[in-house]
Amino acid sequence: MATVALLLISNTFMTFAWYGHLKHQSWPLVTAILVSWGIAFGEYIFQVPANRIGYGTFTAYQLKIIQECITLTVFVAFAYLCLGESFRWQYAGSFACVVGAVLFAFWGRA
Repeated sequence: MATVALLLISNTFMTFAWYGHLKHQSWPLVTAILVSWGIAFGEYIFQVPANRIGYGTFTAYQLKIIQECITLTVFVAFAYLCLGESFRWQYAGSFACVVGAVLFAFWGRA
């Protein structure tokens, strides 16, 4: 569970690093890049321990699939709450496919 919590925190940092600057279109590109790098550092503080703790309990493939599912979950909240974008049925279907991929990756796991 620590792995998932750390991945959730790290992906929150990364979502803000990758997309937070979109609310600040007036920033010069170099400023957006430098601010994003600063935020991304926080992501690594949580991502590296998450993978170290989780590896062995999960395979590297499973860790990546979990991370992608968490990334989409965090992004949906971010896009809606911070960018004011609506959530459409096509996105829900796409998200369901990713959740299906997670279930498929863990199928048959003892």
